[in-house]
Amino acid sequence: MVGMARGRFMDLQTLKRSATPSDRPASAAARSPRKPAEQARRGDPAAPFWQRKSLAQMSRKEWESLCDGCGRCCLVKLEDEDTGAIHFTDIACRLLETQTCRCSDYANRAQRVPDCVRLTPRRVQTIPWLPPTCAYRLVAEEKDLYDWHPLISGTPSSVHEAGISVRDRVACGEDDLPIENYVDRIVAWPARNGAAPKISKAGPHEPGGAPGAKSPRRPGS
Repeated sequence: MVGMARGRFMDLQTLKRSATPSDRPASAAARSPRKPAEQARRGDPAAPFWQRKSLAQMSRKEWESLCDGCGRCCLVKLEDEDTGAIHFTDIACRLLETQTCRCSDYANRAQRVPDCVRLTPRRVQTIPWLPPTCAYRLVAEEKDLYDWHPLISGTPSSVHEAGISVRDRVACGEDDLPIENYVDRIVAWPARNGAAPKISKAGPHEPGGAPGAKSPRRPGS
């Protein structure tokens, strides 16, 4: 069975995918980052904090600054409850501001979206759907950040300029589409490295739905 993953797991009927979405190949701009130098990982005070500290050692300010602002984790995801496979969609959380790619009510997100997942150092180790470009995931894997990360580039616009963010890549918000149509919005690019393909909201959606998938049902129905 398939459930929605962003912390939520709504009961949906069986999803069987027979094809892989035909996304654009990953961009060379998002090649796997190098692991930090050994001396930096040992605590060299001259190294950037993300190289010399673990996630658990970071201050609140450092932790918050590690978010690159891509917005990929704020896309609705579907989980195949038979296999555990998780599929991204290009449907945005109701609180995601799709141009800035930031939460429109970050301080109150847990109250307004009860199933919003709050990242912690421990959860980063266990959550299977963090994008491969996610800085929290990279630090947990002892890898360095990408050159487009705002902490390296010095500007928050670099994540958009590199094509990593969801800007111009969101089809709709979760309240704008009937839940039974969510399976038609499955895409592969959020789970890949590299720039994401832009979409035309007026045109056909990106290939990569679930051919033959049964329509989902609402919880409790």
